[in-house]
Amino acid sequence: MTDSAGTPADPDGPAADEPPTGTRGPGSTGEADTGEGPAKADAAGTNAAGTDAETPNRKHHLLRWIALGTAVVVLAAGAVGWWFYRKFDANITTDITAASELEAYEKERPKALARDAKNILLLGSDTRSGEGNSKYGRDDGGSQRSDTTILLHISGNRKSATAMSIPRDLMVSIPSCRKPDRTRTKAQFAQFNWAFEFGGAACTIRTVERFTGVRIDHHMVVDFSGFKGMVDAVHGVEICLKEPIDDPDAHLKLRAGKQTLRGEQALGFVRARKSIGNGSDTERMERQQQFLGALVKKVQSNGVLLNPTRLFPVLDAATKSLTTDPGLSSLKDLYELTRSIRSIPTEKVQFLTVPRQPYSADPNRDELVEPDAAQLFKRLREDMPVTVAPDKDNGERPSRKKTSPDEKPDDSGSATPTPSPIFSGTTAAEGTCE
Repeated sequence: MTDSAGTPADPDGPAADEPPTGTRGPGSTGEADTGEGPAKADAAGTNAAGTDAETPNRKHHLLRWIALGTAVVVLAAGAVGWWFYRKFDANITTDITAASELEAYEKERPKALARDAKNILLLGSDTRSGEGNSKYGRDDGGSQRSDTTILLHISGNRKSATAMSIPRDLMVSIPSCRKPDRTRTKAQFAQFNWAFEFGGAACTIRTVERFTGVRIDHHMVVDFSGFKGMVDAVHGVEICLKEPIDDPDAHLKLRAGKQTLRGEQALGFVRARKSIGNGSDTERMERQQQFLGALVKKVQSNGVLLNPTRLFPVLDAATKSLTTDPGLSSLKDLYELTRSIRSIPTEKVQFLTVPRQPYSADPNRDELVEPDAAQLFKRLREDMPVTVAPDKDNGERPSRKKTSPDEKPDDSGSATPTPSPIFSGTTAAEGTCE
């Protein structure tokens, strides 16, 4: 129903004192007169009563739009998160061959002695095959050797981590291993990095377990591209050089002093040998340990592990060139491992090299120093504390104490146990710049 002006009638009906025809009284200016009851419709055709009735509806519609918008944002974020998860998860290569080979030799492998402790073998492959690796040498049919091997021991209480480097030229007993062409090598006494060339990760793991007695729970293989990518993802690592470096073989030319190394330079730094110091593999391993310590320090200091925007590039770079055993082949497995160790203080992240000395039959090779090596391996097997300190003598042997608290006292008649052994090494807290 409309009034004479064509305006919709008040939905609530005319007031008792309003003219029954619905028209305004003479002289009306369009505004309600006092005493005439409720105000009439405004220019938009809505009176006061209509506005009051529609306000709750408008609020209701607004809340529905907010809820819908929130749901869309949550779903979009979840979709993005799922996309990243699937992407990173698909990047990882699972080493099924090694798992099968190790299972076949399960009876000869050592048993795990420490509950909750983890021993992970980290292998830096020097393969020239694949995109980004060919520039470092000729690809001779896909063969590879372990350019860097580190046994990472994570304590059961997750309060410390010890990274023990194994020299590539260490003379050890290598068991018979299955080659990629499914033929088998003969058991032999040879330099350590041949194990990886003979039979990949499985042969290397069996070799390490044989001379250390330490059960290897997991392994990871990272190639040149993966290492460079991780360094670039954290925007480089700071080092200090006492002297400039010019090593064409390592594609490395650096000035002396403090500087930040990016991926390509970082790779050259940890691989260089001939042009730095005395050219030995010993000094190269020390540089690798110092660089890894500085990398750990960088990751912890800038909150990479707690900040998704910083963590995603690292995960992407790490997983692209990562090969693991089935137990670490998913992003979930790697995240759980990272989460369990991210709170370890840098002074409790230790680096050292297996006790060794020049091999008696060939000074260009290494052999284990006993009983030092046996003491270190025992502590790793039983998840006992390992103490490291800088080697002030700059020699290859660790500072030695003959016995530890769990061993018998010496022949002096004293019942007081002697201090635990101290091994030559460093921590992540020390970094590379003093």
